Amino acid sequence: MFMNEYSHTIDAKGRMILPAKFREELGSRFVLAPSLDTCLNIYPKERWDALIARLQKLPFTNRNVRKIMRHLIGRGTEMECDRQGRILIPAHLREFAKLKKEACIVGTGPIIEIWDPELLRQDEEGEDIAEIADALDLPLNFDL
Repeated sequence: MFMNEYSHTIDAKGRMILPAKFREELGSRFVLAPSLDTCLNIYPKERWDALIARLQKLPFTNRNVRKIMRHLIGRGTEMECDRQGRILIPAHLREFAKLKKEACIVGTGPIIEIWDPELLRQDEEGEDIAEIADALDLPLNFDL
């Protein structure tokens, strides 16, 4: 499970260091793809394969299925870290997520999100997490 939040820089070539703890859990190969939000997702290879298997069961004649497949598979890329623990974020994905020099890397359990720090702040701004949890009927008071 991926947890915690880290700040890293993106160099002029589009490379960014992944936190060592995340690299250990990801293994040697993983997938970087656009999210449904304005950020990027890193999927462990097994989780990506399971997602693709589910998508492939949906009817390709459905236009929305094709759009999702184009969005995720068409723009996603399989990758690995270099010897310094960096990934090269392709230009089209940096553009999609509006990434510039700084990135916020967030572990969200099964996947990792890469955000522009300002976009993440805007996404979270003004939201009452307790109200969101209540609307989802998610008890956070440890009375599970």
